[in-house]
Amino acid sequence: MGKIISIANQKGGVGKTTTAINLAASLGVLEKKVLLVDADPQANSTSGVGFDANDIKNSVYECLIGKAETSDCIISTKSPNLFLLPASINLVGAEIELVESIEREYKMKKVLTLIKDQFDYIIIDCAPSLGLLTLNALSASDSVIVPIQCEYFALEGLGKLLNTIKIVQQRFNIDLQIEGLLLTMYDTRLRLANQVVEEVKTHFQDMVFKTIIHRNVRLGESPSFGETIVIHDVASKGAINYLNLANELLQKLTITK
Repeated sequence: MGKIISIANQKGGVGKTTTAINLAASLGVLEKKVLLVDADPQANSTSGVGFDANDIKNSVYECLIGKAETSDCIISTKSPNLFLLPASINLVGAEIELVESIEREYKMKKVLTLIKDQFDYIIIDCAPSLGLLTLNALSASDSVIVPIQCEYFALEGLGKLLNTIKIVQQRFNIDLQIEGLLLTMYDTRLRLANQVVEEVKTHFQDMVFKTIIHRNVRLGESPSFGETIVIHDVASKGAINYLNLANELLQKLTITK
């Protein structure tokens, strides 16, 4: 049965979608069957692997409101062993529509439970908010990875996110674990970036992944080609970073089994 991992941070621009896409793709390269779930109304994970959200007829939205079966909405991508449960423009209204639903926090869990055993890993790209869609993702997940940008405001809002995760653990998903904090957008030339890395590691110690994601031009441009970094430029620093992260995650999960 597959492990479900959410990539979550209510702050935008921290490398959340980049991490969701490229961690999923890297796990695929390592011969794991992976499903990428785009739970963000911006649909950047969908476009980032080569699909136009405007052309998507069956998406995670239709699954959440019960208009489509999960298996009918999953599509294959150009990246090895990587499949997508896409977002569409309709997902914008999902939070409003779900508000009065019975067991509204568990809609995503029901959607993914149906296909969980078909994949080794399911990676959920959460919206940059702490709304109902993110709550659904966390309620459905076994663990969560939190990307943290290596800049001055890196820790701003992190306490609020960790508190939200704690509330989800207490009320909706007692089994939810924090897989780790991931430092992203690291620029070796900046003294401030090094200070942020040290501060995060000092405060959170073993919770922080050893792998750090560097700023990389190829990593930034790959979504404009609708390609994961392992397809766009497997020799790039960005690809190496995410392959290292995937290996670190697999080693960590093997140790904790």
